[in-house]
Amino acid sequence: MTNCCIYDCKYCVNRRSNDTRRTMFTPEELADLTISFYRRNYIEGLFLSSGVFRSPDYTTELMIRALRILREQYRFNGYIHAKAIPGTSPELVEQLGLLSDRLSVNIELPSEAGLSALAPDKTKSAILAPMRQIQARNHQNREELAKYRHAPKFAPAGQSTQLIVGATPDSDFHILRLTQSLYDRYRLKRVFYSAYVPVVEHALLPSKDVKPPLLREHRLYQADWLLRFYHFRAEELLDANRQNFDPRVDPKCSWALTHLDFFPVEVNSADYETLLRIPGVGVTSAKRILTARRAGRLQIDDLKKLGVVMKRAQYFLTASGKMAEGLRFTPDTLLQNLIAAEQPLLPQPETQQLSLFDNAG
Repeated sequence: MTNCCIYDCKYCVNRRSNDTRRTMFTPEELADLTISFYRRNYIEGLFLSSGVFRSPDYTTELMIRALRILREQYRFNGYIHAKAIPGTSPELVEQLGLLSDRLSVNIELPSEAGLSALAPDKTKSAILAPMRQIQARNHQNREELAKYRHAPKFAPAGQSTQLIVGATPDSDFHILRLTQSLYDRYRLKRVFYSAYVPVVEHALLPSKDVKPPLLREHRLYQADWLLRFYHFRAEELLDANRQNFDPRVDPKCSWALTHLDFFPVEVNSADYETLLRIPGVGVTSAKRILTARRAGRLQIDDLKKLGVVMKRAQYFLTASGKMAEGLRFTPDTLLQNLIAAEQPLLPQPETQQLSLFDNAG
């Protein structure tokens, strides 16, 4: 809605001390722009965020006005994701949630120390308070809808948050433990990770010459996927002695390399949870294996047809007691083989992270 902001977050180009041109949409302008794009099929929904203009409450009131115009005047039934600003009163968060499909409260920095150093106007309690409210209100709303089918829906797509990676020295272990805690306590739908892009010079932050840690962001997303869909826990993937992921291999392969006693897994007898632990076996391929083996015992050649990524999985499984034919490896060469299999999938060195407003030519 605006890049005017009363906060002075050191990592943000819109911080109040940064000399940049300021502008702002009125709620009417924002609603008109959204519905015009929607009717032309340019967009499928709206993600509404904003700098903090005057105060969190005043900014949220402007956001609510824009959403009311969309929902009530234009009868817009598309997807709306709104940013709940820390420090906003509970009454306004309630109104925002009744107009939105999803709410997000961005934690931004993984530690309280990083928050106080780089975002001194924000506090941990101010961020967590609306997250608790949204989680409790979602639970209450589910009970209301079970009793009354036409009860108003409160953020039916749940809530999410974002963490900036690389602006502070926090380890992957710290970030992943925080992620696990957020999923457990607040039932978040997603945690998003954003590689820190140096946009302002500050003594506490990496310089503009430092490239965004895109590969680290990629590994955290892969680990997050393991938490949400593969039933891993943060403490299984990393610990106090190994606080960061090996960037050369994906987190599941990294876990497998430190748990070689768990393998090989026999695909004809392993349960679903065990199949999910095999590198190269995903949720879909694990379910296909369970279905296919009811018709007969599976052989190695059958697995690729079921969606198993054999260039990784072949080192960790057997089918009818046999591994892939001609496969030879040792624990030392296994890592090198997995690194070689991973290379085509990695973000390339020349990859750049573009701003939404960059001119891409």
